[in-house]
Amino acid sequence: MHRPVQVLIAEQQWQRYGQLLAELAPDVQWLGSEQPAQLFAYAAQCPIWLGQPDLLQPLLAQGLQPDWLQSTWAGITPLLAQGLPRDYQLTRAVGIFGQVMAEYVLGHLLAHERQLFSRHQAQQQQRWDNRLPRSLAGRTALIVGCGDIGHSVAQFLAPFGLELLGIASRARQQAPFKQVLGLAELDQLLPQADYVINLLPDTPATRDLYDAKRLAGFKTSALFINAGRGAAVVEQDLIDALSHKHLAGAVIDVCKQEPLPAGHGFWTADNLLLTGHSAAPTEPGLMAQLFVDNLRRWQHGQLLHGQVDFGRGY
Repeated sequence: MHRPVQVLIAEQQWQRYGQLLAELAPDVQWLGSEQPAQLFAYAAQCPIWLGQPDLLQPLLAQGLQPDWLQSTWAGITPLLAQGLPRDYQLTRAVGIFGQVMAEYVLGHLLAHERQLFSRHQAQQQQRWDNRLPRSLAGRTALIVGCGDIGHSVAQFLAPFGLELLGIASRARQQAPFKQVLGLAELDQLLPQADYVINLLPDTPATRDLYDAKRLAGFKTSALFINAGRGAAVVEQDLIDALSHKHLAGAVIDVCKQEPLPAGHGFWTADNLLLTGHSAAPTEPGLMAQLFVDNLRRWQHGQLLHGQVDFGRGY
């Protein structure tokens, strides 16, 4: 039996996480809250933190610091803000979002090809819409970001007969992709893609990646899905590209400012669907299993799943 470990849970669902830890790791003693003042009072007692980066960032900013912090998000951007400490172990959530992200992507690909939204509009107008849909088979999907989540999405899409292209930090052989090139070669693959699916993390190299020049390289029939980070898109350039029919449509899950403010151009942009940062929510049961696995690794001095390289930002 491992000696008791003190864990701070900073989560909106902290009680649920506490119940799961009690079942999966009885040797863990936890303190939980979503209230800043309570978290601050608990933090100094706990060498391990588990939770949302937005709730844990203020603790780091106030001079508190864990030995190890496990994020319940795949993205850890708030924890990389300038001036925050970087001399502790930080892990992000990995291996738990593939299925739900793949379902999100597939759902919107099918909705696009089956013209679900325009058919619903036609129904409201009592107008018979008998346009024939297209199959996904034979189409080309470009997944920009071939890490854990991107690879899972590709595996999910492969049985539907799509040709899969990928962009990663470097070129490599990676099944089921036909080809994976480095980020510098993005413009080479864009004109081939019927669907461009951005799943990149937020790093200096990925910010404002989709600007007017790059969007002009899309097929005019292409669908763009951004479920990575809002920082990757020059938002006004995307609005303009849609307005000028440089691409067929966009599904935007993440924005530079969230919630999206009133009056923002995305609200009324042509052929743009907002999904409110809902593409791949964290499932507490899977997250708790990942945390306990990492906890055992941490206790034995082993490499943790999702270990963040502060220099790379992920």
